[in-house]
Amino acid sequence: MGFVVLSIQNSTINTPLHLDSIELPPTLTDLDLTVNRLSELDSRIAHLSMLKKLSLRQNLIEDSAVEPLSRWDALSDLEELILRDNKLAEVPDISIFSRLLVFDVSFNEITSLEGLSKASSTLKELYVSKNEVNKIMEIEHLHDLQILELGSNRLWVWICRDYFTMF
Repeated sequence: MGFVVLSIQNSTINTPLHLDSIELPPTLTDLDLTVNRLSELDSRIAHLSMLKKLSLRQNLIEDSAVEPLSRWDALSDLEELILRDNKLAEVPDISIFSRLLVFDVSFNEITSLEGLSKASSTLKELYVSKNEVNKIMEIEHLHDLQILELGSNRLWVWICRDYFTMF
């Protein structure tokens, strides 16, 4: 059984992509929907149980549109979730992803890291740059974290100081 990677980029910059006419094979392991002006998720993604990487970078996705991800049990083995450069105001619920290694919510409108305490401790890379975050919190349990990117935020409070001194 081979790996299936599907990268779809919309050629018309001002028109949202409609995935209805595109087949999403059940063996898909990597789905890249970067720059497609998507404002909602195709419900067929919920059935891609072999998916390891999902990139929704540079779209128009808001909190309500990404919320169903937390209920799509078939995606629980996802290892990489890229929600960079959208319209998120909150960190989405990623507790379902027990093997998540990379999580990117940079270039959004996120004001708090609240909810990250539910993230899997397997997380190795966390990207939250270019948001409105004002304090670092809820990452103490991420002992395998190798990359933490927080640049261009409004950081005032460092809640988890002990996390960085225990190494």
